[in-house]
Amino acid sequence: MNASGSGGFTEVERAAMKERAAELRAEKGGKKAAAALEDLLEKIAEMPDDQRVIAERIHAIVAEAAPALIPKTWYGQPAWANSEGKVVLFFQAAAKFGTRYSTLGVQEAAALDDGNMWPTSWAITQLDTAEEARVAEIVRKAADTELQ
Repeated sequence: MNASGSGGFTEVERAAMKERAAELRAEKGGKKAAAALEDLLEKIAEMPDDQRVIAERIHAIVAEAAPALIPKTWYGQPAWANSEGKVVLFFQAAAKFGTRYSTLGVQEAAALDDGNMWPTSWAITQLDTAEEARVAEIVRKAADTELQ
C-alpha cells in the first residue's frame, strides 16, 4: 500500500512515470517505448478501482523486479515483453470479460516449465504483502528464464 493508503500509485509515482515516458521519447527510438508505456498506463487507468489498484501494483512490481521487461498492451490489457517484443507476462482485469477475478498470466516466452505440468496464470482478487512477494517471485523467474 502506498503513502496515500489507497494501494494505487501516488501523485509522485504518477509524475515519475510521466517523466520516464518523456525520457523514453527523448531517446533515439524511444517514442515507441514511451507510447507503449502510456498505452499501458491508460488501460490501467480505465479499470474499475479495485482492479486498477491491483494492476498498478503489478506494474510497479514488474518495473522493480524485472526492469528489462518492456511495458505494452496486449489484447487491450497491460503486458510486459522481452527485448524481442514477445509477451512474457500479462494482467487481465476481471472487468475485461466479466469474470469473478483478475488474472496474472505468463506466456511461452517466460518458459516457467516445471516437469510435465505447471501454472500459466494466477487468479488475483487483491494484493497484500504476501501476494506481492509471490508476484515479484513469479516476475523475476519469468524474466530470468525467458527464451532468447
